[in-house]
Amino acid sequence: MEGIRSASHAGSWYVGSTAQLNTQLNNWLSQAEISQPQAKVIIGPHAGYAYSGPTAAWAYKHINPSTYNRVFLLGPSHHVYIPGCALPCSAVYETPLGNLPIDEETVSELANTQKFARLTLEAEEEEHSLEMHMPYIRKVFENKDIRLVPIMVGNLKNKAEEDYGKLLAPFLRDPATLFVVSSDFCHWGSRFGFTPYDRSKGEIHQSIEAMDREGMRLIEQQNPEGFQQYLKDTDNTICGRHPIAVTLFAMRHSGLNFQTRFVRYAQSENVTNPRGSSVSYAAGVSSVNE
Repeated sequence: MEGIRSASHAGSWYVGSTAQLNTQLNNWLSQAEISQPQAKVIIGPHAGYAYSGPTAAWAYKHINPSTYNRVFLLGPSHHVYIPGCALPCSAVYETPLGNLPIDEETVSELANTQKFARLTLEAEEEEHSLEMHMPYIRKVFENKDIRLVPIMVGNLKNKAEEDYGKLLAPFLRDPATLFVVSSDFCHWGSRFGFTPYDRSKGEIHQSIEAMDREGMRLIEQQNPEGFQQYLKDTDNTICGRHPIAVTLFAMRHSGLNFQTRFVRYAQSENVTNPRGSSVSYAAGVSSVNE
């Protein structure tokens, strides 16, 4: 592993100025509230910060940086087809707030299982699902030496989700390791090819929220099979469905006792017109019950 993955979406998906980005993240984190014990696993969105940044802060607010020195980051692949999961080729991930070194020892350990592909630099830099979490991770662990293990999760079958979950469970068990899962929720509108509307729920945006909350409830119950069935039944366009399911299985096989709650939910637009569109964002926190 060598080289730096540049912050390729800085200046477009989020501000590239160190000072401005720092101020923005400070502002969102100060507005977020702590309602759960400290996070061991978080779920957060990965859209442009203008849309999803405030929601993500509610998940990151629950992290106690003194507890962790390694962060596993799981996100979906939007551009490259990956049948399994893939590991980074770069040794460092750049952010405007400072770089994040890759935990090369852990990446090598995972690579030795023969269950992972290796990303190209182009594929790494094209994908936003991981990058949108980098500034928040660097910000929350300000001035702390931490190592990152980014995993791009491909289009997994149900059994593969559990297989990867079992494989990652021992890492999740490590008290010094935090898991971050990157996912937006419903992508609604004709531009996404997804326009279900249950009028009994009220306006379109209320119907979307009801569908999202059904999935969120299954995640809170730590029920990966239920979540898989829900996705089959609803076709809800949750882009991080595979990273979420893998993590739910990792939690199950870790031997730890988790409490999971969603602490924030938002939509990019409250859709009332069938020609409208929106993306949903949710912040989830899983804490270990001692």
